[in-house]
Amino acid sequence: MNNNIKHCLSKIFQPMTIIPKNSNLSRQQVTSKSQRLMLELGIIQQSIPGCFHLLPLGLKSLEKLIKIVDDELFKIGGQKLLFPTLTKSQLWEKSGRLEDVGPELFQLEDRHKHSYILNPTHEEVAGELLSMLAPISYKSFPLRLYQISNKFRDEIKPRFGLMRGREFIMKDMYSFDVDIDNAKKTYEEVCQSYNNIFDAIGVEYVKIPVLGNSGTMGGSLSHEYQFKAQIGEDNVLNCSSCNYTANTELCGDHKCPNCGETTINIQCGIEVGHTFYLGDKYSKVFNATYVGKDGKSEILQMGSYGIGISRLLAASLEVLSSENELRWPSVLAPYNVIILPPKSGSNEETPTEGRATDLYTKLENMIPCLKNNVLLDDRTSLTIGRRFVDAKRVGYQFIIVINKKTAQEVPLYELNDIKNNSQMYLTEEALIDYIKKNIRMNQT
Repeated sequence: MNNNIKHCLSKIFQPMTIIPKNSNLSRQQVTSKSQRLMLELGIIQQSIPGCFHLLPLGLKSLEKLIKIVDDELFKIGGQKLLFPTLTKSQLWEKSGRLEDVGPELFQLEDRHKHSYILNPTHEEVAGELLSMLAPISYKSFPLRLYQISNKFRDEIKPRFGLMRGREFIMKDMYSFDVDIDNAKKTYEEVCQSYNNIFDAIGVEYVKIPVLGNSGTMGGSLSHEYQFKAQIGEDNVLNCSSCNYTANTELCGDHKCPNCGETTINIQCGIEVGHTFYLGDKYSKVFNATYVGKDGKSEILQMGSYGIGISRLLAASLEVLSSENELRWPSVLAPYNVIILPPKSGSNEETPTEGRATDLYTKLENMIPCLKNNVLLDDRTSLTIGRRFVDAKRVGYQFIIVINKKTAQEVPLYELNDIKNNSQMYLTEEALIDYIKKNIRMNQT
């Protein structure tokens, strides 16, 4: 970025609105606080029920999340690609899922009356790709292919904004291994990678692996990653006697199936990730094979691993935010610091001229993780108070106010640490040092 170009709030497309309590949109479609706040504060805008425009601040946050995921998957040998969204219905017929998943699939015909699907997931597509290249030498495995792309699901009742929509952004990885032992090793490595991703984000999740229902995906083993939240649609059972943890869809809600204990804890959760060991369910159907050391052709073992990227973003805000103010995980905040210069025409304007832009530059240069993460609220026709309220509602952790104390012989800056609910007046050096010590950013 050119050093003379700064991120200025007046240049950001952020249509802020208030949803009246008596509006039809409020009663029928806004079903969670994260959805309401993201709409009101210009993070998203609804297009049709279940589909949303992701506006500049929302997209900036999403790109940070994608980088965290990319970095972690690279460490375990993940290779990023992009599958086609539109595929022939015959693939799903061949796997047997067309009938099982039918009502949730967006299906269409082209001008030649050929049937297609807008994919919600790509097990069939990945299996077919490997079959087209089969047989492949055993030396090429393990193979871990993933994408981050838009998916489609015909939700009967879209709700909770980005958490349950008709169009959503998902990371889906498909692993291929030569035998069960290696496939399960891959499964364990991906699960650990998921732990690293959720640890980096910093929102509390259920640490003990949650056994999940494989459902129409199939396979013999699956685990869910759940954020604890009252709005969550899943119920997670945990047994304090044996640490068994599972979705009640799998195990019921009366007792622990592992040890028989009836004193159990059940909490609501938002599923943000799911891993599946598929075995040969898809690779056998599509004849995805490899050639072993002995020259014989064998069926590959598959795994499937999903993270709802857009859902994860909204779920993080749902867990952390208050009813009236967004709160971002530090690593996902569109900007971490916002600077508020004085109102135009105020007594503080002339004596502090240039202070805001100088501080902006120093923060970016002296704290590497703040590069492109500092915002200047240059809407100086508005009062400091109005801009402060906006900044607090949008959820910037550090709000710096340039005021009369900054005009003193020894300039002091008003620093508001929203996360820690504290306000202080600091010299420039002390302010930079405080932010450096208190900001939590992804360092991968």
